Amino acid sequence: MTIKERYEGIISAFQENMPSPHTELSYDTPFHLLVAVILSAQCTDKRVNMVTPALFSAYPDASDLALAQPEDLIPYIGSVTFPNAKSRHIVKAARMIVDDFGGEVPSEIDSLMKLPGVGRKTANVMLAVVWNKAAMAVDTHVFRVSNRLGLTRDSKTPLATEKTLCKYIPEELISTAHHWLILHGRYVCKARKPDCLNCYLTPWCLHFRKAPK
Repeated sequence: MTIKERYEGIISAFQENMPSPHTELSYDTPFHLLVAVILSAQCTDKRVNMVTPALFSAYPDASDLALAQPEDLIPYIGSVTFPNAKSRHIVKAARMIVDDFGGEVPSEIDSLMKLPGVGRKTANVMLAVVWNKAAMAVDTHVFRVSNRLGLTRDSKTPLATEKTLCKYIPEELISTAHHWLILHGRYVCKARKPDCLNCYLTPWCLHFRKAPK
């Protein structure tokens, strides 16, 4: 099987079985999604969705959060991982958005990555989800699933994975593929034990072909 055939088969299977994937983070504005993605680092989307309604009710937009102190956020986000660091990042990001970007979340990767707490993965999530740009956010799920399936081969870094995926996935499907790979890793191709018996990608999966039967 060629790499092109593997990509074509996997993309076709995803299109058939997961035609309309989307982020599981709840949000209603680009700024709310940015905050939610910052909070989601090493934390579940379910937990983040539990804390953001009260947070966004108290601080509806960047201008409100820009006036807060990091410690003001702890009562709202104390149950997520690393709340102290995340509260500092969120407040600093809100202030930069107000001061440098006119209160609007920027839509270019270089500008996004200037915001505190925003790395390449978070920036790509914003580009893919909010603006439907051809951006591939590589988290632990995407990194793991891509290697297992054989979409990447012994990729050592998230950036290497991102470049390979963007090379072979059609540009108009890259933002969708971001969701396919995350959700597949979250519910089927899990870290500890992939659920190969209930996976529709086994005909093209390198891990499955190599695994002892």
